[in-house]
Amino acid sequence: MFLYQPTKGYIYNSDSIFLYNFISSFKPKGELLDVGCGVGIISLLLTRDFNIRSSIIDKQKNMLQYAKYNYKINSLEVDSYLGDFINIDIEKRFDFVVSNPPFYSSSVTQSKNIELNIARYSHHLPLEEFIKKVKDVLKPRGRFILCYDAKQIDILLYNLIKYKINPEVLRFVHPKIDRVSKLVMVMARANSKSMIKVEPPLIVFDNNNNYTKEAKSAFSRASTYNIKGDI
Repeated sequence: MFLYQPTKGYIYNSDSIFLYNFISSFKPKGELLDVGCGVGIISLLLTRDFNIRSSIIDKQKNMLQYAKYNYKINSLEVDSYLGDFINIDIEKRFDFVVSNPPFYSSSVTQSKNIELNIARYSHHLPLEEFIKKVKDVLKPRGRFILCYDAKQIDILLYNLIKYKINPEVLRFVHPKIDRVSKLVMVMARANSKSMIKVEPPLIVFDNNNNYTKEAKSAFSRASTYNIKGDI
């Protein structure tokens, strides 16, 4: 799959590939919404691999244009929304909402590049308001699958439970087996009463700084070819 990305500004990273691989384990079907889609990497791959009808939303016009173009060149269909997810009116309800949202704390030193700033820092998509809106657009048993800063897992789980999107599966991502986790992937389901299942961690690099077998498998499954260029 070919993907165009901007020559400057935000480009997707391995988090999106690992999240795509995690979402794939739940075999998505029906209507899917990708929130903060960027160039469309996550929903593009899922649309390619599964029987879903995808919608995408991003508050940055430039990013949405790239995503729509990437769908077009890969002969895939998509519905798109330009705007702030929290404030936009979406009548459709979804079986799956997926997202690799901005989650870095606003208290750290921030990028002055506006595109990078919007893509990275949580004040552009406040977590509680984000989750509350997700509940509004999910079908009664719909699933919400996202990745987030592992250091903020307590806040994430608290708000998911508060808005009755019960976390069912957690998986932490570690750079190496002896390093602390920096990322957590969560599958939560509206109105579920299931207990949480914590899966074995995903370890990205081995002791020789090479990708582990599982990490390489995720990249191979994605099979993307990236092109930096203006559209």
